[in-house]
Amino acid sequence: MWLSKHDKGDTMRMFVFTVIALLCAMAVPVCAEQPIDGNKPLICATVEAINCERGEQCEKGLSEDIGAPQFMRIDFSKKEVIGPKRTTPIRLTEMDDAQITLQGFEVGMGWTIAIVRSTGNMSVTLAGVDRAIVLFGSCTPYPWGE
Repeated sequence: MWLSKHDKGDTMRMFVFTVIALLCAMAVPVCAEQPIDGNKPLICATVEAINCERGEQCEKGLSEDIGAPQFMRIDFSKKEVIGPKRTTPIRLTEMDDAQITLQGFEVGMGWTIAIVRSTGNMSVTLAGVDRAIVLFGSCTPYPWGE
């Protein structure tokens, strides 16, 4: 299983959720003033994870509990999603007035990232033969440029 069965303490969880919530709260005004246009790089923070394996009950936790990155960058010009351990190509990009959808393939799983253009809210799905993972988070324009 990817999710840890050991409780890491309520205090630490509360601290982590508070920090991530503050980051997401700061991102919303930036995105609300200037919608995500699909040109500027983004920094995205994952907040919540759900891990489901065939025949097992789904487990909910933090992204780091299942080995997913807490932060990732999206570089539209290079067509890449950049995490702390690996960079993966974006194979398909679709955009309408409401959202940007990105798709690719990594570590034996197909993935989709959907980003609401007006708020930066994000959901990520990864699907494999016997496992599915859902991540929720938020994105904002990457302030250090391309």
